[in-house]
Amino acid sequence: MGGCRAPLKRHLLSRPPGVDQPGRQSYFRGDQPPLIPDTSSPSSQTAHGNLQGLLQMAITAGSEEPDPPPEPMSEERRQWLQEAMSAACRGQREEVEQMKNCLQVLSQPTPPSAGEAELATDQQEREGALELLADLCENMDNAADFCQLSGMHLLVGRYLEAGPAGLRWRAAQLIGTCSQNVAAIQEQVLGLGALRKLLRLLDRDPCDSVRVKALFAISCLVREQEAGLLQFLRLDGFSVLMRAMQQQVQKLKVKSAFLLQNLLVGHPEHKGTLCSMGMVQQLVALVRTEHSPFHEHVLGALCSLVTDFPQGVRECRQPELGLEELLRHRCQLLRQHEEYQEELEFCEKLLQTCFSSPTEDSMDR
Repeated sequence: MGGCRAPLKRHLLSRPPGVDQPGRQSYFRGDQPPLIPDTSSPSSQTAHGNLQGLLQMAITAGSEEPDPPPEPMSEERRQWLQEAMSAACRGQREEVEQMKNCLQVLSQPTPPSAGEAELATDQQEREGALELLADLCENMDNAADFCQLSGMHLLVGRYLEAGPAGLRWRAAQLIGTCSQNVAAIQEQVLGLGALRKLLRLLDRDPCDSVRVKALFAISCLVREQEAGLLQFLRLDGFSVLMRAMQQQVQKLKVKSAFLLQNLLVGHPEHKGTLCSMGMVQQLVALVRTEHSPFHEHVLGALCSLVTDFPQGVRECRQPELGLEELLRHRCQLLRQHEEYQEELEFCEKLLQTCFSSPTEDSMDR
């Protein structure tokens, strides 16, 4: 864990097509056998009696000429490689020691009778440790080492829902940084019950930074992670996501809508669940709010919800929603602004999908 990384295994070079062993042609793949030379002439007999000639024939039978032998490594280059490998191993060991030092700081109890100044210094040290860990754990090897050092247990158990907001959002950020694209770490984090806590932070925390970082960590645990998505569904994560889109924090709204769109594209099997929750009506209500760049992602999510899904189309056609008129009016506004081109495309796609296709009765038939 803390020592020198094992060297990467070298890939074996594949042999040329039709060659089973160096210099031996294979005929099991339909290749034509080489022409058998005429051995009746004296010159052929001499050539075949000559070991050097047979060797030459074997070389010629190969599909390619062999590569020239590598040049011997100079002493200067050998020394440079040794120093580079030593530096890499030393650097890895130093980073593991840095993580251990950070965890030691984070493991200390809060001073029981400390004054205000001492408490502020203590918090700064803990925040600095979390920030350094987040930088180090951008490297997946370091993230794995951090988890083996029981760092994730400490984060989830002590920092995620307790203490000052500066510690909570940094803990959520570190969980997301370690978890993204690493299945083993995602599984450990899910096993610690972190997703339930992160959803609570997203839904209820009074600090906007904590909620944004909690959403980042949630995204890292549910995208391309089947077990995480199943937990997300059991914990009513889509309802939490919808409530986040209804807040006044622009970054939170945009990122929530983007995650919803991503989940709909990657997991269309959950469209029925979302329709039964009234997601179409809530998304249309969001589009009716004062225009902002956030609407692009809401319309993108709505497009994903109706694509190849007749139930979603039928709900969009409900007269009380007035969606067709809303989309046509929005298209007129957006055509005057090049910066809203993608939003315009979503509006046009919704019009085409929901209001230029066969009627509901013919769809049912």
